Amino acid sequence: MVVSSYNGAYESSGNIKIIMDLNSNIENKDVLIIEDIIDSGKTLNKVKINLLERKPKSFKIMTLLDKPSRRSVDIKPDIYGFEVPDEFLVGFGLDINEKLRNLPYIGVFKKEYVDKI
Repeated sequence: MVVSSYNGAYESSGNIKIIMDLNSNIENKDVLIIEDIIDSGKTLNKVKINLLERKPKSFKIMTLLDKPSRRSVDIKPDIYGFEVPDEFLVGFGLDINEKLRNLPYIGVFKKEYVDKI
């Protein structure tokens, strides 16, 4: 499943766009969502609701980066790698306007540099 809600902004709009939906039935199956980062949780919460309506046998969420200080909905990962501060992160797959995702590390992007990329 591929979803988006940022559209080049610094935070989720809360309006998710399903770019690619699942192509198989998940009823009575074990479902594990693997995320890069959980920020506000708005997008993930809507995906969770969508998937739970499909009646999976079990449902878990795993993320590499968890940013609970930004959470605006009640959602928590079952497993996470690192808790991160309230900063805009780029690199290692995280991007700003489709840029900087290929950095071989995760770093903090300062908003004042947006015109320089």
